[in-house]
Amino acid sequence: MAQVRIDGDDLVVEIEGMNKLWAFKSRLTVPLVNVRGATADPGIAADPKGIRAPGARVPGVITAGTFHLDGEKVFWDVRDPAKAVVVELADERYARLVLQVDDPRATVALVENALIR
Repeated sequence: MAQVRIDGDDLVVEIEGMNKLWAFKSRLTVPLVNVRGATADPGIAADPKGIRAPGARVPGVITAGTFHLDGEKVFWDVRDPAKAVVVELADERYARLVLQVDDPRATVALVENALIR
């Protein structure tokens, strides 16, 4: 699970618990100018993930870490697809972040409101 917050001009993602080990990350910080938007997308869990490097994937259990697909890097931290949020990025290491959060609607609203400022 991930906690998403806005800190000044940055989007900050804190990876929680044992997911830090599986994802090989504990925190991601992205300037808001490089965030294109966010959507709640429980169906994304069924999409192809690509090549895992580094990370962990046990179908139906966890997808965490960096995945390479069609020339893009995507960061995943999802156990429960019903709580998945996709954050689209530009000019960053990752093309998108796929994150499990407590409240997808609130997280999407947080990101979208920060982009309006």
